[in-house]
Order: sequence, then structure tokens, then C-alpha cells
Amino acid sequence: MKSTYLSLAAASILTLFITSACHKNDDGILDITFPAAFVVNGETSNLSVINLSNDEKVGVIDLGGAKFPHHVYMSPDQSLIAVAITSTDLSAGHAGHGGAISSYKVIIIDAKTGEIHHSISLEKLPHNAVFSPNGQELWVGQSDASQSKILVFNTSDFTQKVSILLGKGLSEITFSTDGTKVFAANTDDNTITVIDPTNKKVLSTIGVDSAPVGAWPATNGKMYADNETSQTVSEIDVASEKITATINLGFKPGYVAYSDHHQELWVSDATNGKVVYYKLVNGVWAKQGDVTTGADAHAIAFLKDGTKAYVTNQGANTLSVISMDKHIKIKDIPVGTKPNGIIINLPK
Repeated sequence: MKSTYLSLAAASILTLFITSACHKNDDGILDITFPAAFVVNGETSNLSVINLSNDEKVGVIDLGGAKFPHHVYMSPDQSLIAVAITSTDLSAGHAGHGGAISSYKVIIIDAKTGEIHHSISLEKLPHNAVFSPNGQELWVGQSDASQSKILVFNTSDFTQKVSILLGKGLSEITFSTDGTKVFAANTDDNTITVIDPTNKKVLSTIGVDSAPVGAWPATNGKMYADNETSQTVSEIDVASEKITATINLGFKPGYVAYSDHHQELWVSDATNGKVVYYKLVNGVWAKQGDVTTGADAHAIAFLKDGTKAYVTNQGANTLSVISMDKHIKIKDIPVGTKPNGIIINLPK
């Protein structure tokens, strides 16, 4: 299968809506020179732009009619944003998706102007699209009930260079923090596939608990797989590719994020609308507390200085801002409907 490459900018199908609080150039193009967060609104099918200097929503980027965007990733040089278009509502869970529906694609957006640069049309559902650490490749998942695959594209011209066969019901693809390995969550197989990003070969397949959605990277040399159905988190050592711990949650996880500033593991509690944070106590991950955010808490993003966390709430249509030192919610920012993914851009 070879994906079709189109230029949406040339087709002029992008509409960019900007509030008066957002700076525009003379030609009306968005000029994001401030620290910003981009929030993916699944049902509204657009991106909210948040000014992190005052935690206010300042703009909305429309995706030209693309339905149900899901998760967002930024290139290493912070110039481009990749948004997966699923045409499927994944807010109730990730398992059992990947059937034949039209309008699957990945949209590439300029992180400063909000303009669409490219669109890659796909045959199967992509849960996400992630840039390689050197920015030269874009890795795109193709979920399938019988055998999923990853497509790897050159970012120079977005032509496909290779495909990698995986298991059933692929969800998220992630790179380890050191960039040495790729981890792919086969949700319907209850496995995590580990891939060498250099030669594109499968290194191992790790059995985890039921319905893993993603293996989320951490700076402590681990990956954390959130298992929706079993309501657990599997800690995987990047070097050995072995499970080193299992955290029993008692709720459906939406996302896992590790804070190196606080040595805390944050897990969004989609069941109860919270984030729960854990610390290693005598070598065991122990719950330290929780913060109520909003219904169906989902993705988590931290500021690099460790001062604030941001949590999307799919059921509340908000983005919660949390003080990481005090573990209290500062405010809720209204965004679009069913927000899921979030990425933070700190212009240099």
C-alpha cells in the first residue's frame, strides 16, 4: 500500500479562525511566538491554541473538515505539528477500531502560523503520527483487526520509505526518551512491539495486560504502558525490554506521564475525572494523592521547568491547569468538544 500525498495548502481548504487576543501578521496569518499549547478537540475537529503566558485560549485552528483528530506530536525543531485524523470517536476506548472507513489521514501543520503544510491520505486508522528524534522521519500507525503496520515517511517530501508489520489493533507509537527504540501498542493483542528505528526491524514483542493504548516514555529509562481493560500500568525497561513493575490502578487510565522534576508518575483517571500521582517508595510505585480535573481525564503535559501540568478532559470539554508543587488545580480553560491530545511549544 502506498499513501497518497496531497498539498492542502495548495487546495486552499484550510480555514483559520483567530480570536482578537492572538497576534496576526498583515496578511492575517497566525504568529505564534509565545509559549503555546495545542489541544486537539476530537468532536469539534479542530485545535485550540492556548497562550501559556497567561493560560488563556487565544485561537482555534480549523482542520478543513477533517473528522475526529486524535493526538498531536511536534517535530524536534518545533516547526511542525502532526495530527492524526481518525474519522472515529475514540473517547470511549481504543480497542476494536481500525475498520474500513474513508478519510483517514495525517495533517501536518506549521507550528507558528497554523497553516496546513501537507496531508497524507491513509487506508487504515492512525491513532497518532510521531516524528523521529532527528526530525527526518514521520512514523504513522495503521490499525487493523488482523495485522496492523507502521508506515515511515521522509519528512523532506513526505514520501513513504518503509512499512513494518505488527500485531492486532495498533494504537499509539512512541519513541523512548533516548530515541534508541520505538514502542508500538497492539491493543487487541495485549502486546507492545519494540522496534529498532535505524534498521526498522522488530526487536521483541512484550506481553502486557489487557488493551494497552500506548507505552509512554520517561526520562528514567522506562516506558509506561496504560492498559485500559485491566486498569493497570506496565513499567517496561527500555534497555532490557522487560516488564519491571505493574501498577494496579482501580480505574481506567487515559495517559501516563513521568515528571523528572518531582520523580512522580502521573496517570489520568478517566473513570473518575482525576489525575493520580505515584512515587517510588522502597522500590514500589505507591499512590501519593490525586487532583480532580474533569470528566474523562485524558492526556497530560508538563512544563519543562516542572511548575505546571496540563490535563485534557474529554467529558468536560476543558483543559485543567495544575500546580505541580502544590498538587492543586489552578483553573480550567474551556476548549472544544472531547479534547484528547495536547502538545506544548516553547519557541526559542
